[in-house]
Amino acid sequence: MYNSKITGLGYYVPDNVVTNDDLSKVMDTNDAWIQERTGIQERRHVASKEDTTTSMGVKAAKIAIERAGIDKDDIDFIVFATLSPDYYFPGPGVLVQRDLGIKTVGALDVRNQCSGFVYGISVADQYIKSGMYKNILVIGSEVHSRGLDMTTRGRSVSVIFGDGAGAAVLSREEDTTKGILSTHLHSEGQHAEELALLAPGMGKRWVTDIIEENNPNDASYFPVMNGQFVFKNAVVRFSEVIMEGLSKNNLEPTDINMLVPHQANLRIAQFIQKKFNLSNDQVFNNIMKYGNTTAASIPIALTEAWEQGKVKKGDLVVLAAFGSGFTWGSAIIRW
Repeated sequence: MYNSKITGLGYYVPDNVVTNDDLSKVMDTNDAWIQERTGIQERRHVASKEDTTTSMGVKAAKIAIERAGIDKDDIDFIVFATLSPDYYFPGPGVLVQRDLGIKTVGALDVRNQCSGFVYGISVADQYIKSGMYKNILVIGSEVHSRGLDMTTRGRSVSVIFGDGAGAAVLSREEDTTKGILSTHLHSEGQHAEELALLAPGMGKRWVTDIIEENNPNDASYFPVMNGQFVFKNAVVRFSEVIMEGLSKNNLEPTDINMLVPHQANLRIAQFIQKKFNLSNDQVFNNIMKYGNTTAASIPIALTEAWEQGKVKKGDLVVLAAFGSGFTWGSAIIRW
């Protein structure tokens, strides 16, 4: 039996910075309104067609592979988490395999939105624990900006999201007291429509229906969110899944050195921080400058925390996410 260990991290965000003041020029909003509700000051939006979900993931992956001290051909498997793939199909996993020039390894796409990276880490961890693979590349990447309603109608959602990518290399660790100690995954589909993009969809309404109707007021192809309901569920599920992971490993909140939450809303992170009595040095947030990058948010934040020396050898690191589905999860890591 093995454990998996994160041996390399990397991230990439577009150069184009979009401030709250920039958004106020295209919709009825302002900096104070956005910061009060989300904590966000700015985010990145792709400004060129060269920046795609896959290409950003590739850039983040190259950094992670180099930092892991391995060659691209040492990668045995690819897991790619996103809600915004380049194509409806195929998924971006195979595009990464192609663009990195990796041998014909397996590539898996994960569609778990905000918790996608944690789900991806869990899948990779199980493959490595079983001995099937030695080095797995896990990517979270999103291009939200091209699919948002950038008008006053869509402001409650559109001000939140940003574009970016993060990646991690998980490698085999023979010391089972180190690396990823456990992962914990959950879902509750009864609330699926509370945070969703409902069209196009193969079941009820497809692209051809939208084109035929040609309705300029049709907002079904923009994401919708019941913000207050999502917030109330998020703070409960975040707390539960963090405690589940700690209890599994006979740990307490006081053992946490660094909590890296999915960057959904600064208010959620602050609520969890207060509930677990954690200091500012024990929680890493960067939603202020990147917004919510969904599947990319944890790997971007984890990479920045590591780069800034806030994640050190021997630390207990906790990753936690909650989002559309609803899905949520956590990973307990001994760095």
